[in-house]
Amino acid sequence: MRNENHMKLEFVSKSSNEAFARVVVAAFASQLDPTIEEISDIKTAVSEAVTNSIIHGYENSEGIVTIECKIIDNIIEIIIEDDGKGINNLEKALEPFYTSRPELERSGMGFTVMETFMDDLEVISEPEKGTKVKMTKKFKSLSNRE
Repeated sequence: MRNENHMKLEFVSKSSNEAFARVVVAAFASQLDPTIEEISDIKTAVSEAVTNSIIHGYENSEGIVTIECKIIDNIIEIIIEDDGKGINNLEKALEPFYTSRPELERSGMGFTVMETFMDDLEVISEPEKGTKVKMTKKFKSLSNRE
């Protein structure tokens, strides 16, 4: 029998909601009985994606950030989406250390961090229409843990 579940969360693009989003996704993922490292990886990747939506997607305006999570067996898929300004040059944005907002003293490592902590990362963006970040992570089964 397959283990399947789904959840959707929408919130205003305020930086104070980033921690809330991270905790909600971690709580949803907890049904997979993750290790501390797996939960930490997910929380970090979600933080990066949500922060990108807030800081880069909506800049100085407010909008809605949507998170959808799906669990199928021992895999979680996390989609974080905004209707913000989008990314003009996605290839450049995916390069380590690139940032479109150097005045914010950020490192430009958001997508690299997401790629490092998740098993798969897909970014779809269109200028003036928004960005969708899709990440997946496969959890170790209890029988495979040492």
